[in-house]
Amino acid sequence: MLTLVICIDRDDDLGVKAGVFGPVIGREANLDAAIKLASADPEDSDLNTIFGGINVYDSLKAEKRDVEIVSITGYKMLGILADRKISEQLERIIEELKPDRAILVSDGAEDESVLPIIQSRIKVDSVHRIIVKQHENLESTYYIIKQAFNDPKISHTFFMPLGLAFMIYAISLYANHPEVAVIAITAAIGIYMLFRGTGLDDSFNEFKSSMMKSLHGGKIVFVMYLAAIILSIIGTIQGGVELWNYYNQEIMVGYLILLMGYINASIWWYVIAGLLINAGRIIDMRLVNEKIGRYWSHPFFIIASGILFWAGSTYILVISEAMEQYPILGSGNMFLFMTVSGAIIIAVIGAWISAKSPRPQT
Repeated sequence: MLTLVICIDRDDDLGVKAGVFGPVIGREANLDAAIKLASADPEDSDLNTIFGGINVYDSLKAEKRDVEIVSITGYKMLGILADRKISEQLERIIEELKPDRAILVSDGAEDESVLPIIQSRIKVDSVHRIIVKQHENLESTYYIIKQAFNDPKISHTFFMPLGLAFMIYAISLYANHPEVAVIAITAAIGIYMLFRGTGLDDSFNEFKSSMMKSLHGGKIVFVMYLAAIILSIIGTIQGGVELWNYYNQEIMVGYLILLMGYINASIWWYVIAGLLINAGRIIDMRLVNEKIGRYWSHPFFIIASGILFWAGSTYILVISEAMEQYPILGSGNMFLFMTVSGAIIIAVIGAWISAKSPRPQT
């Protein structure tokens, strides 16, 4: 019965600092990885995690247990990408070693957040947390705080909203409108918290990582990404202008009408941006002779979604008298029926292509 000692490095310090890529399997390989990490950064807490895992491994070996030790790495920006890499490496290890149970070794709650991922794939008998002993005096406390602020994971979370608040307040004072500072600071911090809380920062990091990979790989999709960003900015500005125009009309305008005006004016810019990104991916896959598969169906779903948003916003604007007439058909019911039917037909074609196409190569 094989017991697997799993050391977690969720932010991939092994790869970033020591050039060791996970998974690291075996006592000798982990000892070598720990030495390389110690040479690169002797203060890294993941160093203690690996040595702690080796200590657990040696203890079980002394008891004549069947045991193996592995170190699994994530991604430096944490979030979804880190957990996905940990899942992929864990599945590879389970398939190769066929362990029956596991012991998790970590240096804190951040690494232990992947415990549900591990428990969904293998039985976990114990969680062993490595705590570094420190002298409890003023000097060591100052050092710990200083090191924490030097950590990008902590500094980005702490300094970003604080710096944003100070900058907005300074601009308000310079413009002789300090009363605006409270509103602006509250709004800015609120947007930042929503951005982090809804996971948009993970999506942004994934998008940035995808752009950098396409740039370094010399792929067409990088140019398409830039074009899509420019078109999205244009669409956002045009939607904002249209929103302002509706706001200044002499009719009764509510939040719904303003939102519909924004969507109606900007949706096709976003659709074209999505089509460009998909076209870039298809071109790159064709150039390297990869199977395009279900990517052929994506344009159909993008266009169908665009038609639905455009038709729905147009219908609401016309019946609320914010827009004079329907752009295609004079009858509202006929306009709505024809556009929705067209969107459904396009979506069905996309679904049929998706069902008939093999999955693209990864």
